Amino acid sequence: MSAINTVQQGLLSQLNQLSQIAEGEAIRPAMQLPGTQQQPSIGASFEQALRAVDAEQVKASASMAAVDSGESENLVGAMIDSQKASLSFTALLQVRNKLSGAFDDIMRMPL
Repeated sequence: MSAINTVQQGLLSQLNQLSQIAEGEAIRPAMQLPGTQQQPSIGASFEQALRAVDAEQVKASASMAAVDSGESENLVGAMIDSQKASLSFTALLQVRNKLSGAFDDIMRMPL
């Protein structure tokens, strides 16, 4: 019986230690080294990519409007801007689809 009592006392002391940790300050993240930057989250990265694609779309729209109104004769540049915008939008959709598929795969994982 003394072995069982020893194990119980050890478990009780570990439980007390864990409860003291839980009641104390929250666990703080590790300090960052000087000169290093914190990595942006996936949401911030996706938002940045979305804004870049939107900027490409606005630029393409402006160059096409300039050609249509006769302000510019750079039709080739307008078409290139339009293709860049289309390609960046398609790439963004592919990334979104891959992320969505990966999230679905994670959610379907058995526990």
